[in-house]
Amino acid sequence: MPIQPEGAVILVAEDDPFMLRLLGQYLGQEGYQVIEAPNGKAALDLYVLHWPDLVLLDALMPGMDGFEVCRRLQAIAQGNPAPMLMITGLEDEKSVDQAFAIGMADYVTKPIHWAVLRQRVRRLISQHRLEIQLREANYQLQQQTLIDSLTQVANRRRFDEYLLQEWGRCVRDQVPLSLLICDIDHFKHYNDHYGHPAGDRCLQQVATTLKQGIHRPADLVARYGGEEFAVILPNTPLEGATVVGDRLVQSVQNLSLPHAMAPTTAVTISCGIASVQPSANGLPSDLVLSADQGLYQAKAQGRNQYQAICVLPNGTQPPFGAVMF
Repeated sequence: MPIQPEGAVILVAEDDPFMLRLLGQYLGQEGYQVIEAPNGKAALDLYVLHWPDLVLLDALMPGMDGFEVCRRLQAIAQGNPAPMLMITGLEDEKSVDQAFAIGMADYVTKPIHWAVLRQRVRRLISQHRLEIQLREANYQLQQQTLIDSLTQVANRRRFDEYLLQEWGRCVRDQVPLSLLICDIDHFKHYNDHYGHPAGDRCLQQVATTLKQGIHRPADLVARYGGEEFAVILPNTPLEGATVVGDRLVQSVQNLSLPHAMAPTTAVTISCGIASVQPSANGLPSDLVLSADQGLYQAKAQGRNQYQAICVLPNGTQPPFGAVMF
């Protein structure tokens, strides 16, 4: 892919004012935006302000040399910084090995051969941009494998992974974990009466409403299967989960989606809620089973409501009715 210099930002760290100005003028003429840093400390500060496409580092600077700047930029960028090109008068094997060992992408020697510098700058920026595009493409591909294509919420695979992950975390942190399983009431009758395209739109609207009804980044809405959705609420006791459950039931009802085949004449959901203090001896499936039992009770009680169950650490439940809401 040919590099387009316009818009590419290069951070130059050089303690020699004349060389700094010379590098800035040359790279500017090549079409790059140049940020000048007179020392290593300034380079670190300017890096987090501009997040450049390339860093040119003088190897020998007073106070903080180019090697130390490279190490610190690795930490700042969490091991994935912009490529760094060292400008050095050191040509000994040890210095070159050290530069590559700490993460330098390449180096040029003084006095600078400008044609060599030009080609290496273009190559490193081009590679950096391609790596960014590749990471973004891989991320998008990964997201597609974890998202339900119809409703655009997490799919069953993501639900299973996340529930297991949060179960382990809650065991370590000794905090509660809650789960909601929601089912669209009389959905088969809805599909039979309005048709499957309308049923798909109904699923999409309900999924969007459920997603809008959770407010913390750690909470997850997933399509559990068919017309069922699940909501994982980490670090949430039963009382907090029932607040969420009530809000979700009311929000779907407030959509006022017509459902001529339902007693309420509108689309509603039933919701089973379960909460547990996870333990190393317990299983996430205990929580799923209890939430499913809560859903069964909500439907048995007339639908368009939630029922909640507290699961004991050993996976059992208190006597029926003692903790139902």
